[in-house]
Amino acid sequence: MSAPFDTDVLIVGSGVAGALVGHRLARAGLRVTILEAGPRIDRADTVELYRESADRGNFMAPYPGAAHAPQATPAGDYIIQKGPYPYRAQYVRGVGGTTWHWAAAAWRYLPVDFRLKSTYGVGRDWPIAYDDLDPYYQQAEEALGVAGPDDEDLGSPRSAPYPMKALVLDYMDREFRDTLNANGFDVVTEPAARNSEDYDERPQCCGSNNCMPICPIAAQYSGDVHVTKAEDAGATLIENAVAFHVETDTDGKRASAVRYKRPDGSVERLTARFVVLAANGIETPKLMLLSTSDAQPQGLANSSGMVGRNLMDHPGTTVTFLWGKPVFPGRGPQEMTSVVNLRDGPFRSEYAAKKLHLGNMADVSGVTESLIGKPLFGAELDLEIRQRVARKVSIGCFHEQLPEPKNRIVPSLTERDAIGIPRPEITYSIGEYIRRSAVETRKAYARIAELLGGTEVEFNDEFAGNNHLMGTTIMGANRRDSVVDADCRAHDHPYLFIAGSSVFSSAASVNSTLTIAALAIRLADTIAEEAAGG
Repeated sequence: MSAPFDTDVLIVGSGVAGALVGHRLARAGLRVTILEAGPRIDRADTVELYRESADRGNFMAPYPGAAHAPQATPAGDYIIQKGPYPYRAQYVRGVGGTTWHWAAAAWRYLPVDFRLKSTYGVGRDWPIAYDDLDPYYQQAEEALGVAGPDDEDLGSPRSAPYPMKALVLDYMDREFRDTLNANGFDVVTEPAARNSEDYDERPQCCGSNNCMPICPIAAQYSGDVHVTKAEDAGATLIENAVAFHVETDTDGKRASAVRYKRPDGSVERLTARFVVLAANGIETPKLMLLSTSDAQPQGLANSSGMVGRNLMDHPGTTVTFLWGKPVFPGRGPQEMTSVVNLRDGPFRSEYAAKKLHLGNMADVSGVTESLIGKPLFGAELDLEIRQRVARKVSIGCFHEQLPEPKNRIVPSLTERDAIGIPRPEITYSIGEYIRRSAVETRKAYARIAELLGGTEVEFNDEFAGNNHLMGTTIMGANRRDSVVDADCRAHDHPYLFIAGSSVFSSAASVNSTLTIAALAIRLADTIAEEAAGG
């Protein structure tokens, strides 16, 4: 390799995307350096913080973060909202990223999700097809350790079985599946990066029901797994290193160095043959827009003006009710079954697809709070709490969002964090495509509640994000309206790649992590092949 470079591959971000790229390339013999803005996270410490937390519903509570790498939390004191609809994302800045507190849902996209525009006349098509990603989906499932239902049709063709059989459904999920499937719905077992048996030196799931915010025994995959594998293969991890500028050469063609700040504000710099940005859908475009120069006045890889634009998520609504009988939620993983017959159909030309999912959490605190002040005391109160907790359930959804340039993130011109880096400003809205879909979602919720004998049905029609930060460095065949090409390579810079959901051309209606992982492995193979070619 060329002597002037400090490293062959410099990766910004150690979440699932950066970790997989780093491991793959270190294993291929390349010199790999990974920069992570936040610190290492200790599982035992995090479990203890969760146990001590007074706010069990706040999944960011056990991840206090660091002053030099502020995190997006429900408190909303990091992201600056510019309207018209608040975008309250949450993400962890630490080694391993936000997969520390995810639900581990590991869905493949449907083939038609890659050709939304050509099929339904809305949104965008990807410059790749499902078949291009199929082998990488399989490799991603093997890397993360996905347990899934080989005997159920999830709509995504497979060339091999899941690495592990699906976890056995609890009583509530079996009742949900059987009742709805007998009445026109299609309920399937959710594929999950959670061990149904000992796998990859991680134990079998013990059903602790703490998947979010922390799996106490590491049966559930988190990105630090592949950070450790990368280090074992020779990669170097530099934690507490906040990237703030990507340098290009004098003509602006080659991204060749990254400047980063330490917690004390001191600045360091590394050069690299290949640069991979793998922060997330907010931090990656923010870094790129901060990386201006005489040759790149609009920021890095931004000749199209699309960096930071087309922000997508899966805005969701919910319904809560008391099931007609005790079903005892809170045993096993927190999410195990999903309604999938609304993921595709001709309706997508008019309104959004969606996936519905049953939550499996015992709402002891919520039920207790609702009964405080009522004329119930002692044993009578205790019995009422128990009876309601055994019946109270919640169903949520992911609405597909279309890429719209007006939904965007930019670095603030006025607000900075503790080490002087601009905070992100987000302008976000919910379009009619989703609002029309939400009307149909409410009807589906009502029907499901009726089938389950639901009482005290409460609809929450406020759209909540699901921390799936997509589209802000969008992939496309045309460099005039996209940021990266089919290989996740920046159109403007041949040695700059972007890993993560910010490259997604469409949101579809399922969790993004498995597609992130598949694209990351594919990207790594592209770099390895080019590096081997000299």
